[in-house]
Amino acid sequence: MTDSASTLRGSCFCKAVSYSVSGPPARSNYCHCSLCQRMHGSPFVHSIHYSASQLQWTHAEPHTNHIQRFQTPSKPWKYRVRCKQCGVMVAGQNTKTDRVNVFAAQMERDEDGKVRGWKTIQPKYHIFYDTRLMDVNDGLPKWSGYAEQSTLLFSG
Repeated sequence: MTDSASTLRGSCFCKAVSYSVSGPPARSNYCHCSLCQRMHGSPFVHSIHYSASQLQWTHAEPHTNHIQRFQTPSKPWKYRVRCKQCGVMVAGQNTKTDRVNVFAAQMERDEDGKVRGWKTIQPKYHIFYDTRLMDVNDGLPKWSGYAEQSTLLFSG
C-alpha cells in the first residue's frame, strides 16, 4: 500500500464487503456496454480500473465468506465479485490484463456526500458509447469501444 493520501476506500451497500485501492488508476471512465447495463441495472457506470495488486479486501476474513465471485459467461476471462449479503456488485476482474475495476458510486464520501479523492478517479471519457441508452452531454470524449482502440465518436 502507498500512503493514505492515495488510498481510497469503498464498500457494498450493507458494508459487509469493503476494499481499498492505492495509487493512481490505470483508467477511469463511464462505461455504456450492454454487459455493465445489465449487471448494474443502469444506463452506464463509472468504472475505475487498477492493477490487481492495487486492490486490498478490508472486510473480515476469510474474505471468501463475504463475497461471491462469478465468471461472465460471454467473456470467460472476466469475473464479477458481489456481496453475499446485499448482492451489490463491488468489483470486476479481467484475467487477461490482470486488472480489477471498482465503481465510483461505492467509494467513501465526505461529510457533504462527495466522493473522496474525486480528482484522482474522475472519469476521462465514455466507452462503448454506441450501445448507450441515453445521451450524455458532459464534454468528455465518447468512444465506440475502448478508448484509443476504437472509433472516437465525439471529441468532447
